[in-house]
Amino acid sequence: MKLSLAEPKYLKESVSIISDLVNEARIKVGRDGIELVAMDPANVAMVIFRLLPSAFAEYALESDVNLAINLNNLKQILRRAKPNDMVVLELEDGRLRIQLRSESVRTFSIPIIDLEHKEQKIPELSFPVTIETNSAFLNEAVDDADIVAESVSFIADPGKFTVRADGDLSTANIEIKAGDETNIRTDSKDKVRSKYSIEYLKKMMQGSKLSDRVVINFNHDYPLRLAYNTIDRVMLSFILAPRVDND
Repeated sequence: MKLSLAEPKYLKESVSIISDLVNEARIKVGRDGIELVAMDPANVAMVIFRLLPSAFAEYALESDVNLAINLNNLKQILRRAKPNDMVVLELEDGRLRIQLRSESVRTFSIPIIDLEHKEQKIPELSFPVTIETNSAFLNEAVDDADIVAESVSFIADPGKFTVRADGDLSTANIEIKAGDETNIRTDSKDKVRSKYSIEYLKKMMQGSKLSDRVVINFNHDYPLRLAYNTIDRVMLSFILAPRVDND
């Protein structure tokens, strides 16, 4: 296995984002790219990541490789990568070797760890609501909601997406209307509403470092899916369980 990446930000930023949710994970390196599917320790959120072969300057692989690594260790190394570095990944004596090549060659290695092999299956979900918008719009709306509450409601009407938070005394209500930057599709005649944790959302919304567009899917009191994709490079999506009020 020898993988050479000329644009390190796609791996660097992805690992940084994922490591905020998952510390250790199993990565599959196959002909379709680098893939990771993992749940956070609280079983509230799932991350689905794929770095495509077309993102690499060199993608040499004789057979599929499965390796479990500590993502925080990898993040610390990739943090040292400069924008013009070539990042080269190889397996060597049971360790993952990472080289950062530019005017100098910096070589690091991290151990392949033992991790219980429990294949995470991506759940089959059905969404009546699909919203594609500028990722900055979502970031700003959730940051506004964070001022007044720990959770936020996503509400979809035909032609309008509302982000609402209700605190003990304060409320925040942000409307994003369909237009040039925002496409809203709903198959429901009724208003669709679901509530989610702002703490988790803020971790997931870092996907805006990879793409200035986000696709939002949800249903009434149902998991949320956020997807950030860069064509021919990277696909990063998250599934987040809803917060359901008991009253």
